[in-house]
Amino acid sequence: GGYTALAKSVTRMTPENVIDEVKRAGLRGRGGAGFPTGRKWELCRKSPGDTKYIICNADEGDPGAYMNRSEIEGNPHLMIEGMMIGAYAMGASKAYIYCRAEYPLAIEQLKKAVAQCHERGLLGQNVLGSGFSLEVVIKMGAGAFVCGEETALMHSIEGKRGMPRPRPPFPAQAGVFDKPSNINNVETWCNIPHIISRGAAWFSGIGSEKSKGTKVFSLVGYVNNVGLVEVPFGTTLREIVNDIGGGVPRGRKFKAAQMGGPSGGCIPASQMDVKIDYESLQSLGAIVGSGGLVVMDESTCMVDLAKFFMEFIQNESCGKCIPCREGTRRMLEILKAITRPRRKESGQDALLRFQGILNLEKLAKTIKETSLCGLGQTAPNPVLSTVRWFRDEYEAHIYERRCPAGSCKELVGAPCANTCPVDTEVWRYVAHVARGEYEEAYRVVRQANPLPISCARVCHHPCEAMCRCGTTGGEPIAVRALKRFLVDNVDPSSYKAPVREAGTDAKRVAVIGAGPSGLTAAHCLSVLGHKVTVFEREKKAGGMLVCAIPEYRLPRENLAREVKSLLNKNLAVCYGKALGKDFTVESLLKEGYDAVYVAIGAHSSRKLGMASEDAKGILPGIDFLKSYNLAGKDLAHGRVGIIGGGNSAIDAARVAIRQKAVTEVTVFYRRALSEMPAYKEEVAAAVEEGVKIVPLVAPTQIIAEGGRLVKVEFVRNKAAANDASGRQSFEAVAGSEFQAPLDTLVVAISEAPELRGLEKMGASKRGGLAVDAGTMQTSVKGVFAGGDAVRGPNTVIDAIADGKRAAGMVDRFLKGRHLGVIGKVRLPGVYVEPVEVPEGEGSPTRVQVPHLAARARRKNHREVELGISEPAAKAEACRCLRCDLEFTQKA
Repeated sequence: GGYTALAKSVTRMTPENVIDEVKRAGLRGRGGAGFPTGRKWELCRKSPGDTKYIICNADEGDPGAYMNRSEIEGNPHLMIEGMMIGAYAMGASKAYIYCRAEYPLAIEQLKKAVAQCHERGLLGQNVLGSGFSLEVVIKMGAGAFVCGEETALMHSIEGKRGMPRPRPPFPAQAGVFDKPSNINNVETWCNIPHIISRGAAWFSGIGSEKSKGTKVFSLVGYVNNVGLVEVPFGTTLREIVNDIGGGVPRGRKFKAAQMGGPSGGCIPASQMDVKIDYESLQSLGAIVGSGGLVVMDESTCMVDLAKFFMEFIQNESCGKCIPCREGTRRMLEILKAITRPRRKESGQDALLRFQGILNLEKLAKTIKETSLCGLGQTAPNPVLSTVRWFRDEYEAHIYERRCPAGSCKELVGAPCANTCPVDTEVWRYVAHVARGEYEEAYRVVRQANPLPISCARVCHHPCEAMCRCGTTGGEPIAVRALKRFLVDNVDPSSYKAPVREAGTDAKRVAVIGAGPSGLTAAHCLSVLGHKVTVFEREKKAGGMLVCAIPEYRLPRENLAREVKSLLNKNLAVCYGKALGKDFTVESLLKEGYDAVYVAIGAHSSRKLGMASEDAKGILPGIDFLKSYNLAGKDLAHGRVGIIGGGNSAIDAARVAIRQKAVTEVTVFYRRALSEMPAYKEEVAAAVEEGVKIVPLVAPTQIIAEGGRLVKVEFVRNKAAANDASGRQSFEAVAGSEFQAPLDTLVVAISEAPELRGLEKMGASKRGGLAVDAGTMQTSVKGVFAGGDAVRGPNTVIDAIADGKRAAGMVDRFLKGRHLGVIGKVRLPGVYVEPVEVPEGEGSPTRVQVPHLAARARRKNHREVELGISEPAAKAEACRCLRCDLEFTQKA
């Protein structure tokens, strides 16, 4: 049906009819601003003058965008037909196609298409005998981004330097060679033949209320299915990224999408259900633009992204107006200053950094209001949108000199070390393992982490998520497996923490809770020469390590050995002493303790809030785990149901299935399986052991008879809009209720700290103790808190990190020093000779950690995850890319 729409226009419709059809269709310009196309044509049509021009903007300068190039290379005739219809409607006699010379295949296809049209009498004089004539000229641009602005593009066509001019007059009044002109982009012209052929009603029936038709997007970045996608306006960002794009690769989380290129902005995960149309995106600080859609995951630094776009804008600015030329330069200087490390910082940098966000916002407002053209007016958008949605990342760069995403190299060093909450030099001990220097490797681990044996088994290894081996197409280094190899094969006595002897005037510190956070803080403070007493209400130390984490994950003899290694002459532990029963914070201070660290964990299971929840057979998750882990009691029998999807729920399920009176175990989770927060390897192991997982269900009623659990009624869920955090939420499906007969129900939906006796200190929004984020001090002077008591249920390594940081703050407090934010910048400073692996040798793939066979671990608590061999450990360590070598060199 090529050119039938043109024939229809020039033989059966007047120019006014064509414009009216385009107006009724609701087509808006696909180049960025979204101005109504029919209205734009009408203005040009009504402008006086015998000579008029139409222009196709095929310059396409946005990074990551290639929609127009593909449209021209694949079907140039569709665009040419749309231009011819537009020329007829506006009374133009000459058309320019402005395409950058960097698109040689597109230009070749255009030349062929124009020649073919001339051969068939579709271009030139008296087209189809209608009296309408049109000449088409292909104009190659030099690739300047500013030439995407219509007046700059017109200057380039005239042979002048591509620089914008003030408006009015507008191009419809005085454009190319001061004649009335109209400019649209490739995709806009490509829509015209369809509108004329199928009618305005057909076109306006697609899309949303104010944004009609479809839009082509260049879907690129961290998404599984990269390519061009065409969707109706009104489609949500979630549908494009997850359903069409296949989601974010490597199991990472969606962080944001950059839409509209350098003139656009970021849409965060919390707004993933936004409908793609002109008004909705604009309200979020982004634009449809020409169709660039760059997907970013959690490894993307938003400050670095803003810097990239500002560098692009600065390089592409034509320099005609001062706000754009100098303002963007100044914004770039600020962004560079806040991503620069202290060792490369000048005095001017320090000033720029501390005034960073304020100055960025002030400059952005000035540039937007005073720049000459659209490029300058939209130049600050990437900065403004990232500041709006990711202000915490800017603050981390400015005040803590830290890049949370691990992207800014000079603030990060090796990403693995930067990501480790306890600042372990991961790259360093991996390098020593590769060289066979195991004791040295163990010392590197132990200097940073007082609980390496436990972490080698239960750490969620965030360092692996940021490993560059995993972001360059391969698999991340198995860091936890290498640590496990070290702690299993190196005598802990190879490292002895130097303990400063406590003098007669030593300060006394009380630590409440002998969990990972409390033990870490107590150990670090005792090493510094303070007298530390730990008060623990249970009969064993370890907190959640001993109470909640089962023995098949963390053998008790290993944990006991590790706790014992932390004790010294400055550190004592008092067991069976409970806060609120045997002592209070106030009583400790009155007894002469100079400081208190509260690390009570989160040992209170949250309830469902349903009737009959106190029936026999219903157990809180933590109580169920503690009963077995601390007292060896089997409380589960028969058909067991677990409600929850976190690590506690999976731990409870795997403990239950090992108990002798249990026949089956089912985990009921309210969200999708992909949303389950429990570690994926633990979920897989549970399924392998016979645990059933039923996702997308929520309990609605507990049915008890004679005070004992009989059944639980559930309702099925379906996906709904994002919650405030950007996480997918779910809602009940009407009429989908069903009942599950159960003998035991373990409620493991979450845990909370027990704050009895601590009410004066105040609670945070998360339900934990309220503390100063920088100093970890509560509202009571000299009383600090951390770990799960503040964060709520969290990871072991984060609890250890809080203990280390709290020890530093308490030490400062006791010495009368200023309490402030401790920056986290530790670039590699030690050179470790790399191991040369002969070509063809070594392992290209990640080591597979052996596990005890499922049949061998039934009804027992033998350790499931096993260690790797020495050859496997060395081969795995040799896969490391050695990011540290960028910063260190051989002496």
